[in-house]
Amino acid sequence: MGTPTLAVWKLASCDGCQLTLLDCEDELLALAGQVKIAHFLEASSEVLPGPYDISLVEGSITTADDARRIHEIRARSRLLVVIGACATAGGIQALRNFGDVAEFASVVYASPQYIDTLATSTPVSAHVPVDFELRGCPIDRRQLLNTLCALLAGRKPDLPDTSVCTECKRRGLTCVMVADGTPCLGPVTHAGCGALCPAYRRGCFGCFGPMTEPNTKAFIPLLRVRGMSEGEIDRVFATFNVVAFADGDQA
Repeated sequence: MGTPTLAVWKLASCDGCQLTLLDCEDELLALAGQVKIAHFLEASSEVLPGPYDISLVEGSITTADDARRIHEIRARSRLLVVIGACATAGGIQALRNFGDVAEFASVVYASPQYIDTLATSTPVSAHVPVDFELRGCPIDRRQLLNTLCALLAGRKPDLPDTSVCTECKRRGLTCVMVADGTPCLGPVTHAGCGALCPAYRRGCFGCFGPMTEPNTKAFIPLLRVRGMSEGEIDRVFATFNVVAFADGDQA
C-alpha cells in the first residue's frame, strides 16, 4: 500500500479552519511525513490528481459551483471530513436563509446583476454523504490532529457527542452560570473545544453548534433569569450555527 493522500478543499468560507491546520506547525511537519498532501492550495500550488484517501472540506454550499464541486470532491475521496461551522451547519452566511438574498444583494453590491448565488447557504451533508464532522468556528487543532491520526491508523476518530459542560467538569472548572451569573451556552453546545471560553471565565457562545437533542426550551428561561433580553437571546443563537440551532427549535 502506498502513502495515503490528503486533500484540503475550500468552498464558501473565511479560510480560518484551513489556517488551523497550518497553525499546527511542528505537528503538521510530522503529519506530512505520513501522508502525501496532494491538494492544499492554501499551502502549496502543487496539485496531484485523485482519487484521495482523505479529503478535508471547509465551507458551505452557497453557489451552484459549490454544489457542483462538492459532488466532484465526494466522488474522488475515500473519506470525506467536513471541517468548521460553515461546512457542518451552513455558517454565519446562513443568516441569508431567513431573508431575501436578492434584496441583500441590491443593498450591498453596486452591480447586483453580477452576483450569482443560491438563495440559501447549506452544510455539505445536505448535498453528499459525509464520513465525519469537525465542529467549530474555527475547528479545534487537537481534535483535527487526533482525527487525522486516527484515520491514518485505520480507526474511527473519537469525536465527543456531549455538551461543553462535560468538558468543564473534566477540567475542574467552576460553572460560570452558577458562580458568576454569566450567560453561557455550554449546556446546549456540542463539546470539542475543551471548554476554552469558560476556562477564561467567559460564557460559551455556541461556536461548535448544538449538541444532539439540546433541551433549549428548558435552557432559555435560565438565560432570561441571568438578565438576557429576548433580543439578546435571539442574537446569541443567530451566529455561526444559526440554522443548526434553529432546527433545534430554541423558541
